[in-house]
Amino acid sequence: MRHSELLRRLESVPAFPRPRADLEQLVTPAAAAAAMLRLADRWDGLAGRSVLDLGCGTGRLAIGAALLGAGRVRGIDVDAAAVEQARAAAEAAGVAVTFEVAAVDAVDGSTELVLMNPPFGAQKRHADRPFWAAAFRLAGRSVYAFALRASRTFIARETVARSAHVLEVAPVPWVLGRSLPHHRRKGVDLDVDLWALRKDGPDDRPPAA
Repeated sequence: MRHSELLRRLESVPAFPRPRADLEQLVTPAAAAAAMLRLADRWDGLAGRSVLDLGCGTGRLAIGAALLGAGRVRGIDVDAAAVEQARAAAEAAGVAVTFEVAAVDAVDGSTELVLMNPPFGAQKRHADRPFWAAAFRLAGRSVYAFALRASRTFIARETVARSAHVLEVAPVPWVLGRSLPHHRRKGVDLDVDLWALRKDGPDDRPPAA
């Protein structure tokens, strides 16, 4: 799929109609979502892979993975209204994605790849921690995630503690629009990183220094 077409399809997945500040419900920008999906495709090859979108919201990452040929795709979110919207968006996109209502720490099963845009912790400190714990627990191969740049030390330490290593980390353009009631400015630039992390295995350890 051409990049312009992927962007168009991702942009057609709607944002939250009534976003909740307590859940930091901010839709993933289409360009950032496309960057994650292309990165996952480059490192792991999405075609036929099982994919889990943790905290899927309205389903932008999960639907994008399905559009790029992923096999079994699941999306998990604690907000039932968001899950219903994600199901409708997947149907409109013509892709098969299973969406479920659940808290991330209650998710079971396994998957090859985890994709996620967890809360950044602006409303509740360390709100992202359960997402990272679940991602490392559930991913059999790789984790792709967005995080504030201020979280770099935590994520790097957590990666080593979870027997994984960093494939790539890079800043991504991210403008936070005025989407929640307490937002006063039309747009704020956030320092956001895109992470690609690989679970360690016999053939997946980084080369010795």
